[in-house]
Amino acid sequence: MPPAFALSPGTSGTMASMFACSFIFRKKTYDEEFHRLDASIDAYAQSLDGYIGVDRWFSDDGKVQNSIYYWRDMDAVSVFARFPDHLEAKEKYAQWYEGYQIVISAVTASYGDGNIPHVTAGFNLR
Repeated sequence: MPPAFALSPGTSGTMASMFACSFIFRKKTYDEEFHRLDASIDAYAQSLDGYIGVDRWFSDDGKVQNSIYYWRDMDAVSVFARFPDHLEAKEKYAQWYEGYQIVISAVTASYGDGNIPHVTAGFNLR
């Protein structure tokens, strides 16, 4: 049986690990408490050793957002998930969101021609 993933010619056989955590949500109204928690959570994420970066995508009407956080390993994801402000925001999500979905994925490849900047650029994931 052939391997599920083959490296492209000229690439290293060593692949970095990376995980993507997508937070997809439909927003309602944000208040001061939301903005305080959001800023705190974002700053904490960026301070963690395993944090790589974030991509944000919006629906055409701007009501649905997908924030994709990239992490070096699941240990970093676990540390982030236990941050007290993150836990508080999760408890109060219904105040600010009509609904949400979380998707956690292992990133097995990331490559391109370099003409579109991306947070995963520079990682040997191909």
